[in-house]
Amino acid sequence: MLDALRSPQSVLVLGASSDIAQATVAALARRGRLDRVVLAGRPGPRRDAAVQKATSEVGRRGVVRALDFDATRPDEHEAVVAEAFADGDVDVVLLAFGVLPDAATAAAPDAAAAVVTTNFTGAVSALTASAARLRAQGHGTMVVLSSVAGERPRRSNYLYGATKAGLDAFATGLGDDLAGTGVEVVVVRPGFVRTSMTAGLGPAPLSVDASDVAEAVVAAVGGGTRTVWVPGALRLVMSVLRHLPRAVFRRLPI
Repeated sequence: MLDALRSPQSVLVLGASSDIAQATVAALARRGRLDRVVLAGRPGPRRDAAVQKATSEVGRRGVVRALDFDATRPDEHEAVVAEAFADGDVDVVLLAFGVLPDAATAAAPDAAAAVVTTNFTGAVSALTASAARLRAQGHGTMVVLSSVAGERPRRSNYLYGATKAGLDAFATGLGDDLAGTGVEVVVVRPGFVRTSMTAGLGPAPLSVDASDVAEAVVAAVGGGTRTVWVPGALRLVMSVLRHLPRAVFRRLPI
């Protein structure tokens, strides 16, 4: 449960190798009494590095545990989440996994479907399993990393934008369904974030670092905010872009 300063003491990360997730764990550890971290993700060097990093951040007082988790295996998600909660209540569940497809992937039926399975189907499954556990314990916050790309999918990344639009809508609706249960859902809509996933892509206006998103997440947890834009100026930008005529929007160099 959140402590007297509204700081979480335990967190489950779904998508352990995410740069934003790792930055968020570090920010939560700096803020308060984070002493239990469960990192769920595919086994491998990147998850191992995340575990090592989290261990150094929570220090001797904390426990860091790794769980095998595959976004493309929804049939396993309920069991993975149950195992994460086996050691006690979880204050924050951070959903941070996803893939960023290129144009070739979007044009290939099987590959495009695989992106949807990871970014949307897997997320719905994992969030549903987490929501049931949080509802049962009567408190907690689910933080869902969405994207401004879901506000209005662009021709340059419409497949990614479509999956984020679906995730955003699901998470928002789930939050409304959980109202009054003690469980909150925070939807985070970053713009272009400089991470390993976006490495090699050209710079974009209003770009931010993973640490910027992490600080916004930490500020939102326990703070009553349900939708977070990073940076905040994107809220105004997207309110304009969302209402542009389609013929104009598709010609924009974005």
